Amino acid sequence: PVYVIWQMIFDIALLGKSEETVFISRAAGDLPWLIWLAVLAAVTAASVFLLIFDIRYDRKFITPGAIKRYLDKIPCGVCCWRDNGRVLFSNVCMNRLCVALTGGPLLNGEQFAGAVKDGILDADGKVWRFSCRDIVSDGETLHELIASDVTAEYAKTKALEKDKAELSELNAELREYYASIDDAVRRREILQAKVDIHDEMNRLMLSTMAAGSDDASELDRIFSLWEQNALLLCMEAEDTADEMAAEGVEALAEALKIRLVWCGAVPETLTEKQRGLFFTAAKEAVINAVKHASAKEIRISFDMAEDRVCCHFTNGGSVQPGDVRFAGGLLNLSRLAEKQGASVTAAAGEEFTLTLTFDEKIIR
Repeated sequence: PVYVIWQMIFDIALLGKSEETVFISRAAGDLPWLIWLAVLAAVTAASVFLLIFDIRYDRKFITPGAIKRYLDKIPCGVCCWRDNGRVLFSNVCMNRLCVALTGGPLLNGEQFAGAVKDGILDADGKVWRFSCRDIVSDGETLHELIASDVTAEYAKTKALEKDKAELSELNAELREYYASIDDAVRRREILQAKVDIHDEMNRLMLSTMAAGSDDASELDRIFSLWEQNALLLCMEAEDTADEMAAEGVEALAEALKIRLVWCGAVPETLTEKQRGLFFTAAKEAVINAVKHASAKEIRISFDMAEDRVCCHFTNGGSVQPGDVRFAGGLLNLSRLAEKQGASVTAAAGEEFTLTLTFDEKIIR
């Protein structure tokens, strides 16, 4: 209505009331001025009413303008575009980020998404994380890009990574420190053991010199003590490696003039401690074969069953059949085996066989 009134006034002002003037404009020009005043007042009142209604509606209802104002105030960037890159919406924050990162305005959403595909970027003095997703609006698939301010989280993450690195270094230093402590304690224990063995050897030497050659029982007791100390020395040597332990057994056999016959290799399923116990048993078997049977040969064989590993030490010579009484070195060997869950048995017939058995469950 306002536009029609304006057009009629324009015709009258330009052409007057001539025949060239539109009929409606000439008719309106003939109306009294009171009617014009009433019409203009009504139009003014209607305009004021529409203005008030629009303001109240904008405050109470969600409108595109309200959404735009809200998204311009949030601290994150928002951008939405179609498949061809045409930007449908972008807020002030996203426009500012686009200028800071690409040096130009946000005109193509697809190109801008490709520029920020790394995910986390520095821009405008802050750290921003960009995430893209597809949304469906009115049956059309659109693309949405969100830029979030993660400056505080990024700084905390960097500080946490630094603390983690320092903690790892501290743990490494503590492990080295504990290892050095264990090594020092071990060296001290070995030194103390050597001192004790040295003192015991001196006592045995003095006892041997003081013992009379006619007292057989005293000589047997002293020989048993010598045998036990030799076994301790062998146990000290066994803690190195299998090769050195095997060489120790060979050296002992060569010194006692007895030949070793290996009927197989030491099973790989045995642990380091179990291998040490095996070589200790081998040395004890060599000593017993020479001492009690005057044997010239000892065979070492292995029996691999489903649930156990048996190590056999067999020798001939002057073997006395019957039950074998565990004493001296055999008793010590049996006690060492019990600590590892193993067992030691002996059988005397035509040949003497010492068997060291490891349970397969303990091996695993």
